[in-house]
Amino acid sequence: MSKDTVKKGLLIVGSGPSGVGKGTVHSRILAESPNVTYSISVTSRKPRIGERDGVDYFFRSAEQVKEMIANDEFLEYADVFGNYYGTPRDYVLQKLNEGKDVLLEIDVQGALQVKKRMPEALLIFLAPPNQQELERRLRNRCTDDEDVILRRLHDAEWELSHKDQYDYVIVNDTVDDTVKKYLSILQKEKEKRK
Repeated sequence: MSKDTVKKGLLIVGSGPSGVGKGTVHSRILAESPNVTYSISVTSRKPRIGERDGVDYFFRSAEQVKEMIANDEFLEYADVFGNYYGTPRDYVLQKLNEGKDVLLEIDVQGALQVKKRMPEALLIFLAPPNQQELERRLRNRCTDDEDVILRRLHDAEWELSHKDQYDYVIVNDTVDDTVKKYLSILQKEKEKRK
């Protein structure tokens, strides 16, 4: 197949509140869809044990990231507790031009930044069945103290108030059903864009 006949990939942006199950669902999407690749973010934080540059993140100094921002090299970026995180535009475009579908798992603010820069992006919001279930999931993770849980629940209200800005909203009741719906949406969107 010549390069001219390769179809451009689909840019998929997945968001949802902390504890909704994004990581679990997206891992299954990646496992069941060989054409979907996960976008690697740039970060200015130091690598954790076992993390590799170009695999887990593109690790850069804060100065390098600031230069990238000044050169408009990100689809979206944020300063999170003193560390920069961003989606490198060239990396995403390279994968899309190779015909790969690219999955970004980012927050609502980042998703809306991407949509402004790339209106063709497909935004999918994962929502909890209800607030009580989200709280139950956050508490069952046993990873956060009470203050963090309350902040995450507060943040979830804001995130949920923006779900109508997404192309699709999927209620993550059970992982299997959610993955089926997600894959069905991807198939439908790829057909529609042919």
